[in-house]
Amino acid sequence: MNYQIREATKEDISFLWDMLFESLYAPEGQEPFTRDILNDPYLAKYVEGWGRTGDIGYLAIDEAGNPMGSITARLFDSSNKGFGYVADDVPELGMAILPSYRGKGLGNALIRQLMNGLKERGFRKVSLSVDPGNTAAVKLYEKFGFAEVGVVGTSITMVADVEQS
Repeated sequence: MNYQIREATKEDISFLWDMLFESLYAPEGQEPFTRDILNDPYLAKYVEGWGRTGDIGYLAIDEAGNPMGSITARLFDSSNKGFGYVADDVPELGMAILPSYRGKGLGNALIRQLMNGLKERGFRKVSLSVDPGNTAAVKLYEKFGFAEVGVVGTSITMVADVEQS
């Protein structure tokens, strides 16, 4: 499968909304989410105003330039915590890949690219939130050195050292 990874721009916001929705994990047997969940301020903050200082993101695109998946990292502060918040200076990772492209190495490539971008910008750690039932995602994150540091609701918070990935 041929693809390229490029930096996310403001022109990609609509796809980033799609990927935010795609990233919502519903365990088997649970009613899937509807798109109106993206109006929830606790979720919307992951994409709203994309392109602000500190935002970093990448898209995997196919040969025709069609997006296949994305990875982003965004800073939050203690007054506006994300689900995977650990500190004001630790960006929170968000990633999703369209279902037809999963299991083909895109997640590995996107995480590698993000870690390099974070390192270049001087970040030392990155966090995320993941449902423990999403075992494929948990395994992928562990491969890159993410370790559990806490639990928020039904999700585990994981942190990795940017330097060691």
